[in-house]
Amino acid sequence: MDLSLGALDWTVIALYFLIVFGVAGWATWTERQGEESSVDYFLAGRNVGWFVVGASLFASNIGSEHLIGLAGTGASSGVAVGQFEVMASLVLLLLGWVFVPFYVKSGVYTMPEFLEKRYSSTARWYLAAISIIGYVLTKISVTIYAGGVVFEAIGVSFWTGALIVVGVTGVYTVLGGLRAVLYTDLMQVFVLIGGALSVTLIGISELGGWGALTSTVPGSFFDMWLPSDDPNFPWTGILFGAPILGVWYWCTDQFIVQRTLSAKNVDNARRGSIFAGYLKLLPVFIFVIPGVVAYALQQQGSLQLEASDQALPVLVGTLLPIGLRGVVVAGLLAALMSSLSSVFNSCSTLVTWDVYRELKPDASERQLVWVGRISTVVLTILGLAWIPFMQNVSEQLYTYLQSVQGYIAPPIAAVFLIGIFWRRVNANGAVTTLLSGLVLGGTRLVLELINGADKDGLPAGTSIEWIAEINFLHFAILLFVVCVAILVTVSLLTQAPAPEKVRGITYGTAEEGDVGADEEAEPAAMAAADAEEGELSTAGWRRVDLWLTVGLLLGVAALWLYFS
Repeated sequence: MDLSLGALDWTVIALYFLIVFGVAGWATWTERQGEESSVDYFLAGRNVGWFVVGASLFASNIGSEHLIGLAGTGASSGVAVGQFEVMASLVLLLLGWVFVPFYVKSGVYTMPEFLEKRYSSTARWYLAAISIIGYVLTKISVTIYAGGVVFEAIGVSFWTGALIVVGVTGVYTVLGGLRAVLYTDLMQVFVLIGGALSVTLIGISELGGWGALTSTVPGSFFDMWLPSDDPNFPWTGILFGAPILGVWYWCTDQFIVQRTLSAKNVDNARRGSIFAGYLKLLPVFIFVIPGVVAYALQQQGSLQLEASDQALPVLVGTLLPIGLRGVVVAGLLAALMSSLSSVFNSCSTLVTWDVYRELKPDASERQLVWVGRISTVVLTILGLAWIPFMQNVSEQLYTYLQSVQGYIAPPIAAVFLIGIFWRRVNANGAVTTLLSGLVLGGTRLVLELINGADKDGLPAGTSIEWIAEINFLHFAILLFVVCVAILVTVSLLTQAPAPEKVRGITYGTAEEGDVGADEEAEPAAMAAADAEEGELSTAGWRRVDLWLTVGLLLGVAALWLYFS
């Protein structure tokens, strides 16, 4: 990746950083008005509107795998990879209509806290530990690394670039909390979409239009529905496996769900989720299609790709004029910084709320906020410290480490999804499911490593080899079914959960009163929950949201129909 920038480009990038600091400064100043509290720092006072919630959901999600990976895969195989983005739109509807009402009404700060209300403290500690470790080893270090790579491409040394990304993002996250994260995300969404869209439009124009694009590349490049035996994106795995991973990521991961917890009420949280669903239709056009454009231009001899992952940077360096390159680089940095600030804030919330507060339940509001700030700094240092080790890890092993997230997703998705719909499942079933799922997923990871990239490390024709080589989406389906079976079986063989563990927190008990709030709950959180119950969902909001949902479903159907 090598981008030569002019003075105008640097001016645009400098202006971008000034605007980021300005927005973050305003959000921080707003945060500091009045007495500082944990609900203000970690959840922006639970007073955020739907537009900001939706924009932050989208911006937080966009990371290096989107900026480079989607375009690279588009250049090598076409639009099928866009299925994950389209599926995300549907899962966001689940978040808004199925999960959000219980999350917001419960007044929880974190997803592990919700698991404790529904099941037990053991389930809470499991999810908190898995999330924190995963954030440090993958999300934080990967995003810092990607930031260093982007700066290296524009002539700044890797470590200088990494420190700039960490420094700028860390400062406003530490000082302003979630409010600073949300409003910088809002600004960065426009920069990100604007930069990526310019690459798409200029690339298609250079080719001679959409018709020229479709006639230059193989027809399979515009087919989202690949055969069931496709090694990467089988339609069976996309249709049944991707939603399982999506439920975990979009509906149960603190990194994402924390945005909806900051909403004014259920209506704003739900509409923000729907709005994010519309935004998630864009990556097919602004990230995947540029990769297809790069492939088409290479076929015409207009540019040369040494590797498919070079698609986006080569397009930017070849097609975009001075000035516009700066906008695109600012968009790259916007995506990385929004993801990094979100994971900083979410991880510090988990450390503070699910570790420190559990160990010291009488901590003051001021102590909680300062623990959140200090933990953000510590997490930043840990992320930086992990980068040298990550650089020494083979590409194959690193891919496997990333894929393990897909293996821990099914058990977590099972305990959340079944736990909301069926009151009979209990803590014994949940904990057994989480631990069993972790062991089974870990076994798959070990077998993959033993089998190796050439797939010759295990005895051919055996069930062990089959487990190691089955498509990861198909494995997710299998693991989810096994986890549901374990959850149901263990729950039925043990005592039913006490009424207070399910009251108001499952669909069968939604009208039975308070959502299982314990007596030790943080007063600020409980006050917010009580205030929430006073803002009842209006018929007008629901009517509009229903029509918006129908519109999103039609948009997904139209995409599937066109790219088939």
